[in-house]
This record gives sequence, C-alpha cells and structure tokens, in this order.
Amino acid sequence: MTPDDPKIPGEPVNALILEVFRLNGRLLAVGDRLVAKLGLTSARWQVLAAIAVSPAPEPVARIARNMGLRRQGVQRIINELAEGGIVAFKENPHHQRANLVVLTKKGRIAYEAARQIEIPWMRSLSEDIDPRSILAARRLVATLRERLEKMEQASEKP
Repeated sequence: MTPDDPKIPGEPVNALILEVFRLNGRLLAVGDRLVAKLGLTSARWQVLAAIAVSPAPEPVARIARNMGLRRQGVQRIINELAEGGIVAFKENPHHQRANLVVLTKKGRIAYEAARQIEIPWMRSLSEDIDPRSILAARRLVATLRERLEKMEQASEKP
C-alpha cells in the first residue's frame, strides 16, 4: 500500500493535500526571492495582488475572506504596506470603522514590477505542461476549497 493507494478511502486526497502543503512552502520561498529586491515578501506580494486585482476597494476583512486568510494576519500585512506607502486607507461610505484599502501610486508601481518578474517565471514553471492539465488541477483544487468552505460554514451553524 502506498499513500496514493485509491483502495484506501481518502488516501488520494490526503496525498494531494500533503503535496499542496509542500508546493505552498516552495512557492513562498521562491516568491520571497523573486520580490525581495522590490522590498516585498511573498505574504506582502499576495496581499498586494489581492488588492490590485479586486474590482473595487475593499475593507481588510473582505480582503482576508477573499484570500481565505484570517483578518488579523492580513491587517498586520496591510499595516506594513501602509507604513511603506504602498497602500492607503480610504473612508468607507458603507461602514464608519472599516476603511477601504487602496493602492497608492507607489503600490501600483510595485505591483507592476512584481508582475514583470512573475510573468517569465510562470512561463518557465509551466513550460511543457499541457494547459488543460493545469486547468483541471485548478478546478480540482477549487472544488476541494469550496467543499472545505461549506464544511466550515455548516460547523459554524448552531
């Protein structure tokens, strides 16, 4: 029997989850190296990208929820980005205390610089991999994430 043995219920998904954990570790380490010269870390880069690709300014709690992270951790990173002049807080017309987070000019420049580093790296990483395989893997990971979210919501109900 192997960890990938489909005869053992749950083992294939367990092996996938362990591989995703390993992948996440490698992505964070490589990401740190890629954007270090921009004064960013992988964590800051992730939050910066979440803000940059959002169709509208969002409060910290919604940014964290969209990323699947805890608000406190994202708040700490956003505060660091604000101290560096990369993001700013803007009054939220829908909520007095939950300011909206927006990129500053410096933040847009940092995001674009990170994208210029990221694009050739992604091309190299995905070289010789069938794009259909990548899309299938993304769908599988998204399905597992969605199931986990539903399980979490169900467990929070009284």
